[in-house]
Amino acid sequence: MKQLFDELSYSVSKITTQKYSTSFSLGILALKPAIRSAIYAIYGYVRLADEIVDSFHDYDKEKLLNRLKTETRNALEEGISLNPILQSFQETVHKYQIDSVLIDHFLHSMEMDLQKIDYNSKLYDEYIHGSAEVVGLMCLQVFTDGNKEKYEELKPYAMKLGSAFQKINFLRDLKDDYQILGRTYFPNVDLSVFDNCVKCQIEKEIEEEFKEALIGIKKLPNSSMFGVYLAYKYYISLFRKIKRKSSIEIMNNRIRVSTSQKAFVAFKSYLRYKIAVL
Repeated sequence: MKQLFDELSYSVSKITTQKYSTSFSLGILALKPAIRSAIYAIYGYVRLADEIVDSFHDYDKEKLLNRLKTETRNALEEGISLNPILQSFQETVHKYQIDSVLIDHFLHSMEMDLQKIDYNSKLYDEYIHGSAEVVGLMCLQVFTDGNKEKYEELKPYAMKLGSAFQKINFLRDLKDDYQILGRTYFPNVDLSVFDNCVKCQIEKEIEEEFKEALIGIKKLPNSSMFGVYLAYKYYISLFRKIKRKSSIEIMNNRIRVSTSQKAFVAFKSYLRYKIAVL
């Protein structure tokens, strides 16, 4: 029965999410059960592409990414894939009518990661849009479940949240991106002389985006509000930890939030959510 394969496919996407991100996994658990599998499917697909460009150093990354692009297109056209992650993703795309343009923009940003790009402001915005903002928009199409008016209302806030998450990822992963992958995302920044002044400027951008994103989180449907708020709070806790570190520490260490800290954040966030003080 195909139902068994579909269940297996969503299970693989769920395991992939849990393996790669405890923060997002806990955030997804805070969503209503009816939409969890779709968000696992989106994250699993995004993670698969990310791994190609970030981790498969002994293989032809361009060839693998092109294969993923072709298999994605075939899965969406045929409504089936033998790759479990692609299968759950294409099912989710069709069920929630996720715009294929968002997928194209995401894959374009993944292609950008295969090149040595000297990022200016335009290319930086282009990369963030495809790698982060559109992922937030894919999830938003699940959260709004066909309500186009609600989707358009919340669209700018979802983009701000995705952008803030990505910029925090850039700061967190600065060491590996620069020293191992040779990437410098921040425009007009020479990481060989990365200092606290530059770091503070980036942090101010993130703070502004978080402020705007919270407005949208409060307007989300009840089925997704707490889950997104919890992911937001996890990233806020990571952001605060990064802010307390110097530019030198950021360049030499990957900053993390411990499991016990995440549990404390989850407890506090739930209390605030229940008393409607977000």
